[in-house]
Amino acid sequence: MDKFKAGMVLGAVGDALGYRKGRWEGCISGKKIQEELASLGGLGALKLDPDNWPLSDAALMLMTTAEALITDYWCLEDLYRELVRLYVEAMVCLQGRVPDPTTVEGCVHLKPHNFLLAWHTPFNEKGSGFGAAAKAMCVGMRYWQPERLDNLVEVSIESGRMTHNHPTGFLGSFTTALFASYAIQGKPLVSWGRELLTVVPKAEEYCRKTIRHMAEYQENWFYFEAKWQFYLEEREIENEGQNKPVFPNPYDPEETDKMYKRWSSEGRAGWRGHDAPMIAYDALLAAGSDWSELCRRAMFHGGESPGTGLIAGCLFGLMHGLSSVPSGLYLELDRRQRLEELGAALYTLSH
Repeated sequence: MDKFKAGMVLGAVGDALGYRKGRWEGCISGKKIQEELASLGGLGALKLDPDNWPLSDAALMLMTTAEALITDYWCLEDLYRELVRLYVEAMVCLQGRVPDPTTVEGCVHLKPHNFLLAWHTPFNEKGSGFGAAAKAMCVGMRYWQPERLDNLVEVSIESGRMTHNHPTGFLGSFTTALFASYAIQGKPLVSWGRELLTVVPKAEEYCRKTIRHMAEYQENWFYFEAKWQFYLEEREIENEGQNKPVFPNPYDPEETDKMYKRWSSEGRAGWRGHDAPMIAYDALLAAGSDWSELCRRAMFHGGESPGTGLIAGCLFGLMHGLSSVPSGLYLELDRRQRLEELGAALYTLSH
């Protein structure tokens, strides 16, 4: 149970660090962020509190998704109706946190009062953002067992489509849910990316079965897989038996920013559903069990750092727990108690 709690708490820590009340979220230089961090006394000196280090909209959407997953639903349709209700309500709390425009636009199309079509949103050409990926780790926590994979696929895609009805968007939520389940199962980290590509056909099969927007999906589906294939080849871990990722040398903040930009689709690192999980995954591979190294790579780069920090922090917590993390980062954390309660409830329901 402790690792489930740590997953929720460290996800929020990663989000708050990357966000820094909007200041670092908008900064395009990882080097500059890391210099500012050093002038604050470094990571170990930080004390995160709700006033100076609030959670961003991404972490609040993760919590909202978790709130629905711990309700007493009889069937998945009931869960989707609950998600719709909570997402629409959440839009009010996100005011002032500069919420992700795609999430807001997606929620406009949700119909909490339409029993049959509540969660059927239109295909969105602009729905490829990272917001779906950043809120779905709790889906993997709820359905982490290998025999629940079909539930994980369906719920991660449906919750993703509610706000990001575009393959790059909802395949992002499918990826982070899958990675969370792998973290809990104890699968070797280096195999996650390869395994992802073997499970993507299951996601496609599910989308075909629900026959919504398949023509539009088809046009955009290949991009996600191609990007991940390219990434695995670049790290030389695309084949079984290749278990030593290769990183550039040096891999300093400037190099990191350059590389992350290359993976992105329009030069804003971590802004989309394919590269936000990718940056988090790459940071985990590079950092191993070293929390401060993870922060350097996933929370303090010149891109969408709250989203990548949220994903990386959550997965790190599920694998390693809190023991190596300075307590100043979470003791006074915004909404910490509720995050722990959600983690505990997800643990209980998934066992």
